[in-house]
Amino acid sequence: MERRTRMYRGALGLLLAGGVLLTGCSGEGTGSKSSTADRRGAPAPAPAATGGAAENGAKNGSKDGAHRADGLRESAPPDYLSTFALDVDTASYGYARRTLTDGRLPEPETVRPEEFVNSFRQGYRRPKGNGFTVSVDGARAGAEGGDWSLVRVGLATRAAPSGAERPPAALTFVVDISGSMASPDRLGLVKTSLGILTDELRDDDSVSLVTFSDAAETVLPMTRLRDHRGRIHDAVDSMEATDSTNVEAGVRRGCEEAVDGHRKGANNRVVLLSDALANTGETDADAILERIGSARREYGITLFGVGVGSDYGDALMERLTDKGDGHTTYIADEEQARKVFVDQLPAHLELTARDAKAQVAFDRKTVEKFRLIGYEDREVADEDFRDDRVDGGEIGPGHTVTALYAVRLRDGASGQVATATVRWLDPKSRSAHEETGSVGTGAIEGRLWGGDSTRLQVTAVAAYFADTLRGGGLPGAPGLGELASRAEALAAATEDDSVARLATAIGRADRLKGGHEDTGTGTGEGEMD
Repeated sequence: MERRTRMYRGALGLLLAGGVLLTGCSGEGTGSKSSTADRRGAPAPAPAATGGAAENGAKNGSKDGAHRADGLRESAPPDYLSTFALDVDTASYGYARRTLTDGRLPEPETVRPEEFVNSFRQGYRRPKGNGFTVSVDGARAGAEGGDWSLVRVGLATRAAPSGAERPPAALTFVVDISGSMASPDRLGLVKTSLGILTDELRDDDSVSLVTFSDAAETVLPMTRLRDHRGRIHDAVDSMEATDSTNVEAGVRRGCEEAVDGHRKGANNRVVLLSDALANTGETDADAILERIGSARREYGITLFGVGVGSDYGDALMERLTDKGDGHTTYIADEEQARKVFVDQLPAHLELTARDAKAQVAFDRKTVEKFRLIGYEDREVADEDFRDDRVDGGEIGPGHTVTALYAVRLRDGASGQVATATVRWLDPKSRSAHEETGSVGTGAIEGRLWGGDSTRLQVTAVAAYFADTLRGGGLPGAPGLGELASRAEALAAATEDDSVARLATAIGRADRLKGGHEDTGTGTGEGEMD
């Protein structure tokens, strides 16, 4: 489902330059949901930042402002709301690490900062039931950042259940066996991954297997694991690469198999494993999802997408994610496969929240300007925050979602900085729920580097790294060499191997890039591009 593009109405001045694919098998486009203008009695947005009706009312103004008598445009009053659909994708970071390991810088368009940030543990407090907790904190960006601070909005779902506690699963593996998959790090890794998953699943789980190249074929119909693991392993081992890549045929056949093998009360998923280099049949994500929309609408079947390969169709996978309520991951080796299919399996199979969105209201009395780092593809119109017909994100247990903002406070500011509200639908009852958290100036006055929160520092390093890879522009961003040093120190302080791998990736990028990025400060007020 396409998200409506968010409209920027701030007086921007000098712009600063540069959020399991649990993707719904859905073909519903924007037309399937009423526009804001067509709604009757739709609820208002979350509480807006203070500042008077005249300023807040500008949210309904023109994107570009009104024409003046001299033919120039007058900018609309500044915008102090930020609204986006939740996202737990991590594929962009995984693919960037793989690309750097291969001795290449990732293409800027494949770098999404929210996926870098969401790849790391945050340590947020978790709720006991479905839904979210909301944590908001921050720190001063340091001497390089001047008057800028980082504000972190953290959302967490309940802890993932153990393998024995989750509901049974009915999984349809949809595997790309096209010619481009003919290497050990592609089809070979997929076979290894499915072998690991087959051993990890319980006896009361079920699986089926569909392969696709220029056409799709059902290799194994839905089969209960009990007493049939050998048969499933044999089917996986029999796969060989051939011909071209028809993703549409594979997804369509996979959804058909999932419908035929649908189990009430189970987590019904289609697991798509591919390099996403579609070159036959329908290659557009919107059209692919349009042709299998009934599987999601009638049966609630979703896709879990796993990307592989040094040449990876990031744009197609990412578009499928945006259109289909979910997230995707990327694996480059057996260690990452075990993390996804063993350590994180319950989180990829179950849902705790549907159509989840967040809205952050900044207080114009204390905040001069702000910028959300990433989530460009997940933006939602502010007025659609409480319209539950407008698409949000599907989130499972054990997940955290982090949104990081660069914020510049007004001189002498004191008081409330921001209020963050998350809204979601219960996956079973579809009833709406909200949670809110806030932060004041006193909570973000501490220094970032060397401060009390090592996890906030890791978040900052990941965000600054991503921003540098896609062109830079964040105020206070250290150079890559300094970022690598900070990541190494944080890896030692946290004893976290994932942070050590981040330090290695930054070091590789520094050697490949061989330069320093300028940082900007921008002008104007309100929300910035």
